[in-house]
Amino acid sequence: MTEATRSLAVADALVAVLAGVGAVAGSYAAVGLAPAFLGSPLERLLSRAMPGPVVAVAIERLGSVGQQLNLLLASLLTALALAALVWLAMRVGDQLRNRAVPVVLGAAFVWAATALVTVNFASATGAAAGAALVVSTAGFLPVATARIERGPDPVRRRVVGGVAAALGLGAVAITRSSPSTRPDQPLSADAPETVRESLELAAERSLDVAGIEPLVSRDFYQVDINAADPRVAPDDWSLSVTGAVESAATYSLDDLRSMDERTEFSTLRCVGDSLNGQKLDNALWTGVPTEELIDAADPGGDCDCVKLHAADGYYQVFPTEALRGGLLAYEMNGRDLPRGHGFPLRALVPGHWGEVQVKWLTEIEFLERDAEGYWEKRGWHGTGPVTTVAKLWAVNDLDDGRTQVAGHAYAGTRGVARVEVSTDGGGSWNEAELSDPLPGDTVEQSSTSSQTQSGNDVWRQWAYEYEHPGSRHEVVVRAVEADGTLQSGNRREAFPNGATGWVSQTVR
Repeated sequence: MTEATRSLAVADALVAVLAGVGAVAGSYAAVGLAPAFLGSPLERLLSRAMPGPVVAVAIERLGSVGQQLNLLLASLLTALALAALVWLAMRVGDQLRNRAVPVVLGAAFVWAATALVTVNFASATGAAAGAALVVSTAGFLPVATARIERGPDPVRRRVVGGVAAALGLGAVAITRSSPSTRPDQPLSADAPETVRESLELAAERSLDVAGIEPLVSRDFYQVDINAADPRVAPDDWSLSVTGAVESAATYSLDDLRSMDERTEFSTLRCVGDSLNGQKLDNALWTGVPTEELIDAADPGGDCDCVKLHAADGYYQVFPTEALRGGLLAYEMNGRDLPRGHGFPLRALVPGHWGEVQVKWLTEIEFLERDAEGYWEKRGWHGTGPVTTVAKLWAVNDLDDGRTQVAGHAYAGTRGVARVEVSTDGGGSWNEAELSDPLPGDTVEQSSTSSQTQSGNDVWRQWAYEYEHPGSRHEVVVRAVEADGTLQSGNRREAFPNGATGWVSQTVR
């Protein structure tokens, strides 16, 4: 093989790879980050194949970045697989001495493969167009001998053309906008007055402290089993109540919205949240009390357990009693649920870890016998009530020379009575300032003026100011529950039961 022949072979391989990348970009440009995106099927497969401890490390250490890296890996592997099909089409074109064959046949191969994997016409068409654009821009000549005779210039032109086309497709894909998943968009003019008043009260009761979220989170965390959230059309969606029940039923979104609704604050914490992690947030939710659907179904069975199913294939099993007092939410902070938070419906189970708060809810199945949930099969055991935690999220230097530390505290439905802070590594403790409780809390004043609350599922902010000792020191924080129970100081990692322990930080 001559040097020119080897150079052209390398160029053809590079163009094939670029065509694979172009196919992935074309699919994204057509459907966005959705289950029909070309990289999503392999990403889902990789996610489900990972052992529980690996997923735990990814959630704790990498957060959403780990999921994005998994999607990137899946997209690259998919691009390489499609590159092999394009390269095959290029070889056929060489044999037939026809420059149109690699473009047409490569696009056909990519379209068929994408349609088979994603079962989506738009995704397949976008992928085929992306691959065809790269191959055609690379400018294949009709026969191999003609390519060899022209020397290295065609090699450069081919690779440069392929790179330019792939970059152009990438730019189109990147600029493609997806629906926002942020819950802090402006309220609509027709938002109920109760919602407006509740959100205004939460803003008023939020402590004016730099570095921590207000009582209603501006940027609510997300943890999902897939990188691409499902897109559920509300007109085609329904919620089924099935299994060991006297009266099975199916509800449309309009059916649920016509029922008596409830609006309440509720805090969610991810079971994979590290001790001082950021996967803890609060919002105002509106929906149907789950008890109404439970009573209508009249469940039986021997295990007294229920399985919630989601549109993305996720499911969770927990005691039926835990679902009572919960909410089937269709609004978040006065607006329809964002796609990333479960549109059109999600479950809220008071005081339990975030993993049981199933999003994109499609079915409530009452079981005859107990079963393992999605994460339990992967080694987690987080379906029970959350553990109590006081987070230390801010250390601020004040204008008067004092130091301020602050964060949030959460104890599920047990409620937070107070937060205690030590600035000498646990040698002595002082009570921090707490934000006033949100509506629905039961508050009592004790002889020590500390606040005790119960029957709520809402976090509270805390802040403490002190004179800096002038040297490095250890700040430790802990919460006390409504009945006086002190937060456990026993430190453990999130996997498999949720993190516990007192948060500490060295302050200089």
